[in-house]
Amino acid sequence: MAKIRIFSLANKLGLRSEALIKVLAEMGIEDVTAASAVDPDTASAAVELLVEQAQQARREAQAAAEAQATQEEARVEPAKGQPGVAEEEWEEEFAAPVHDADLEEGLAELERHLAELQAAAEAEHTEIKEIKPLSELAARPSGERPDSAVEVPPVVTVLGHVDHGKTTLLDALRQTDVVSGESGGITQHIGASEVSTDAKTIVFIDTPGHEAFTAMRARGAQVTDIAVLIVAADDGVMPQTVEAINHIKAAGVPMIVAINKIDLPNADIEAAKQDLLQREIVPEEWGGDTIVVPISALQHEGLDELLDMILLVAEVQELWADPDAEFVGVVIESSVDPSEGTLATVLIRNGTLSVGDIVICGTSWGRVRHLRDWRGKSVKTMQPGRPVEVIGLEHVVEAGEIMETVQNTKEARSRAEQAQQDERERQLMGQAEVQLRHLQQQFGSGLVKELNIVLKSDVWGSAQAVEANLRNLSEELDEIDINVVHSSVGDVTESDVLLAAASEAIVMGFRVELSSGARRAAQDEHVEIRSYDVIYEALDDISQAMVGMLDPIYEEQFIGEAEVLQTFAVSRVGTVAGCRVNDGRLVHGVRIEVMRDGEQLFDGELTSLRRFENDVATVEAPQECGVATADFNDWEPGDIINAYQKVEVERSLPKGMTKSAGS
Repeated sequence: MAKIRIFSLANKLGLRSEALIKVLAEMGIEDVTAASAVDPDTASAAVELLVEQAQQARREAQAAAEAQATQEEARVEPAKGQPGVAEEEWEEEFAAPVHDADLEEGLAELERHLAELQAAAEAEHTEIKEIKPLSELAARPSGERPDSAVEVPPVVTVLGHVDHGKTTLLDALRQTDVVSGESGGITQHIGASEVSTDAKTIVFIDTPGHEAFTAMRARGAQVTDIAVLIVAADDGVMPQTVEAINHIKAAGVPMIVAINKIDLPNADIEAAKQDLLQREIVPEEWGGDTIVVPISALQHEGLDELLDMILLVAEVQELWADPDAEFVGVVIESSVDPSEGTLATVLIRNGTLSVGDIVICGTSWGRVRHLRDWRGKSVKTMQPGRPVEVIGLEHVVEAGEIMETVQNTKEARSRAEQAQQDERERQLMGQAEVQLRHLQQQFGSGLVKELNIVLKSDVWGSAQAVEANLRNLSEELDEIDINVVHSSVGDVTESDVLLAAASEAIVMGFRVELSSGARRAAQDEHVEIRSYDVIYEALDDISQAMVGMLDPIYEEQFIGEAEVLQTFAVSRVGTVAGCRVNDGRLVHGVRIEVMRDGEQLFDGELTSLRRFENDVATVEAPQECGVATADFNDWEPGDIINAYQKVEVERSLPKGMTKSAGS
């Protein structure tokens, strides 16, 4: 609930802040100033107390007035010049009844404000109760269709395995060239675009294909009406294809399969369909309900049929929105432009967004300064069902956040501050959970090492994906805990480096630049900054860093075996065992185990090894030698000596962690 500043409440009540602070003190609320804030319930209680005090003052004034009236009737007016009460003194002494109307008006104002506060508190409580999850707010309007409703384009999400041609398909449909601009040929963040046919418009969301962006694909499926699953005819169903299928099924949206690359010599459409069948996706021509369209995105084959199928499925869904309804949009992507500030790509679900509107989006708010369509053209308004780039938010928001319009800046600021407070509380709770997990790990597997990371990315989607994968790496290995101490969008700055220095962290920059201040600070503070353009390179690098942090593991390696034949007493040495090496060798300084009748008698260092009269370093089988140790003298013929050494084993991460799929 938004709090109310004391000076603001006092101003509304027509009081001085000191008077209101005095009332709060009577309620037991002390150590507050005019700038302090109280919750609506406390404010209401204070107003109630003021009302009671005002009512008491009115009753006392009325009683005084009545008493004075009685005295006046009994009074004999003194003659002029005789002792008595002067007219001016009379008016001053009994002035209270004169201001009774003012008191009545003040009391009414207090009561009106009390009612407003109570209504606001109730409305705020109601608002909290009515907050809907993303899946509901972002959903298409349903129920009775108003007269002002209009048809809207279907939103189509393209999913599939890396390098199966998703971006190439979108390039072909919208006549652009995105592939050549992507690092490593992999789409790194979500984009929204429109494709117009002779009949209607289709909105496409291009989700990245690399497995590291699983969370982004899932988010894309949340706002989509139709999912197009890309399967390469020469490759079939791959691991990320399976992930995409799972996301589509979880979202509960219709699926159209586009079998791409049919122009390749080794293309096998039927084999690809068989792979789909193994995943319980049955093509229509085989008696199922899944539309399958063979295409070649590169050669522009089958694209018209694919668009026709998309519009056919959309027609069955009867998609509509109301331009006159309250505006609701879903953030597809968010980033920072040095010259324009915060940019947010928003898919409008309902209502209309216009330049000048005041919007609230998660912990951020702002007045819309500029709107651009998907091609970058400036527009004044944007109708529902379309993607639009919004400029004017206070700061970057996370992809998947809901954007709404509000009546004024006061409401926007209040809601954003409350969202920030809620976020801080969630972070504190999360920190407590992390500390608990640390304690559990320390008790369970010894000291836990931390790899602290300050993460900077070009867009929020990439930051979320990298952080999610780092979290997965951390969960796979109990010995090392990856801790992302800070994650944000934008170039690496000096403050990022200073934070890393204070946290003993490294800085990971994903597709961002380094400011000159950051470079200098990194040198001064001895902070390592690692920059990446492709996600799997970053994950592989961190994986190798984790290997370097692992404690060494040693295993016992057998060297040789000897049998004690006889014993000798040697002055200043003790008992010496005369032995024959039966297998391998004995080496001076290694560890030996002395066994007798299957029971271990000694485990320690071989401190003396001699052959004839000479000290030697090694005695090979089947030679004989003399063996002595500083800590064991109870040798007997027949004892078995096992020699071994501890060898460091090369550490590696669990299978599947050292190399990301698709690399």
